[in-house]
Amino acid sequence: MVRYLPVLIETGLLVYCLIDCVQADADRVRGLAKGWWIVLIILLPLVGGIAWLVAGRPEQPRRRDVPWPSTRTAGFPEYERPRRLAPDDDPEFLAGMRASDDKHEQMLRDWEAQLRERERRLQAGEDAPES
Repeated sequence: MVRYLPVLIETGLLVYCLIDCVQADADRVRGLAKGWWIVLIILLPLVGGIAWLVAGRPEQPRRRDVPWPSTRTAGFPEYERPRRLAPDDDPEFLAGMRASDDKHEQMLRDWEAQLRERERRLQAGEDAPES
């Protein structure tokens, strides 16, 4: 089992470095062109992988203004849109709903008052109720 460990490490390094190189932005790759790095990693897996990690991999810019952990996304536009509040968390929406509810409550109270007045007139025997 121990004798397979170097092979597993070399294979893991090859796969990691190859995927990292393929996904790297071609304009930011250091040293060689991206295609040459891929060839080097495949032909000389151990040396090419270590060389990629040391000399070819793009440097990540250090940003002091981004809190840890970084909120950077994978580049999907739907994740980069500005976040909006859900309707039940938005104070403006809730204020509008309260105003609408108050308006409807007042309308219901007015209708109930009109209905009671009409019922009172009918019970009192008045002939011409308001319309």
